[in-house]
Amino acid sequence: MPSSPTPRTVTPPDPSAGADGHHRALERLYAAAPVNALFTSSITIPAAGEARLTFSVDESVYHAAGAAHGTLYFKMLDDAAFYAANTLVTDRFLLTTSFNLHFTKPVRAGEVVAEGRWISGHKRILVAESRLVDADGDEIGRGTGTFMKSRIPLSSLPGYAKSAD
Repeated sequence: MPSSPTPRTVTPPDPSAGADGHHRALERLYAAAPVNALFTSSITIPAAGEARLTFSVDESVYHAAGAAHGTLYFKMLDDAAFYAANTLVTDRFLLTTSFNLHFTKPVRAGEVVAEGRWISGHKRILVAESRLVDADGDEIGRGTGTFMKSRIPLSSLPGYAKSAD
């Protein structure tokens, strides 16, 4: 009979820490997501309605013609917009319901920044936009996403709540 996992104790962000506590918890949530082990990236949340991801492009993410695959563009644009929107929702995880993506320039190597910004919505549906900027300061992609509150409490997610173990 398989053993059951050891229960872990989690501590949600301190409510007295306000928005800053929520933002740091979202940064931990990003770092804890298993998919992010596939990409060299990091996130910072400077303020409500904003998120900034930094990542590296190299040959490991190329398509057959020798530039970053659109998967990387989508992932980083979606994440930047998602986290910008989720800064305004402190109780629930958001879900991407749609995302429009525009490729404006291929990128082959170097550091890229994804900048996300909340546009509208507060209750159940939120809209945010994001853009990718390469090391030369050129925009290489842009997107707009629609995000919906889920039934998943943020405090139940690994990373968002601090582990006491």
